[in-house]
Amino acid sequence: MTSFEGAYSYIDSHTAGHPTRVILSGIPDLKGDTVKEKRMDFERRFDHLRTTLLHEPRGHAAMVGLIPVPSKIADFGAIFISSYVYLGMCGHGTIGYAKTLAHTGAICREMGDQFTLETPAGVVTVHLHWRDDGSLENVSLRNVPAFMGVQGLTVDVPGVGEITSDILYSGMWYAMVDARQAGLSLGPDHASKALDIGWRIKTAIAAATKDNPLIAGDPAPSVLFYEEHAHDRARHFLVLAPNKFDRSPCGTGTCARLAQLLIRGQLKPDETYYAENIFGVGFMANLYAKTTQEGRDGYEVVILGSAYITSQGTLFLEKEDPLSRGFLSQ
Repeated sequence: MTSFEGAYSYIDSHTAGHPTRVILSGIPDLKGDTVKEKRMDFERRFDHLRTTLLHEPRGHAAMVGLIPVPSKIADFGAIFISSYVYLGMCGHGTIGYAKTLAHTGAICREMGDQFTLETPAGVVTVHLHWRDDGSLENVSLRNVPAFMGVQGLTVDVPGVGEITSDILYSGMWYAMVDARQAGLSLGPDHASKALDIGWRIKTAIAAATKDNPLIAGDPAPSVLFYEEHAHDRARHFLVLAPNKFDRSPCGTGTCARLAQLLIRGQLKPDETYYAENIFGVGFMANLYAKTTQEGRDGYEVVILGSAYITSQGTLFLEKEDPLSRGFLSQ
């Protein structure tokens, strides 16, 4: 008889190609009054579960996980974990979570068309767009405010040259880089090249911003390459690590990109922005409201996207497994 030391039920979905693994059971109770405090407790005591549940052989480098937790201030709470870092907010993951809640019957059309979700970055509002048959068609979410952190930062990148970017926050930090600066054309055939160049740029930006009081203590800004098709639409490719890119156009990154366009006057406040991934699947983004964020202009952005259930099951942790903590291949 097989002996297990852990079993974790889950539902996998993808949002514009990027996975969300919602862990439904097996996570110990977490300490803290807020979702951010619970995230810190998980990181402090149970980080080994992050690698077990997301890394190979049960997952892969691009896997993103979501752990539902109770919230005292919102309808639901969620911790976002990834194969490398902890996320303050995750747009594609929030859309995937809404789809998972609908799939399990935790939400339905009769219960209404929105809910609130407490994340480590703050409370977001999730709007549900139901079909006539009661299934969930797509999801729009109003993100935490985006704002400019560093405008026009120039770094010298080995093997690439000088790269200039704006760095914005929208739940995570993003460095906006015009793909043409790096000599890139964004498409499936160029993903490896974009990963290599993007990681070099990310490393240089991390070194240049490590002492910035706005960014210090947070994960380094990820590089969001954009390839403009028109003033209101572009293809996105987000570099997260040497072997990891966001398969979606990046939900929170799209919020940051819209904020950048508004700040630079390249998009009007009433215009819609269309972001697509390298497979042509996209998000729509609109400005909900302009706010003040700690003395800075903040932009509350709504993004619209769809998620799809891909699998449901149980992850087992056998006692004698020599790779119980998982591994990542480069």
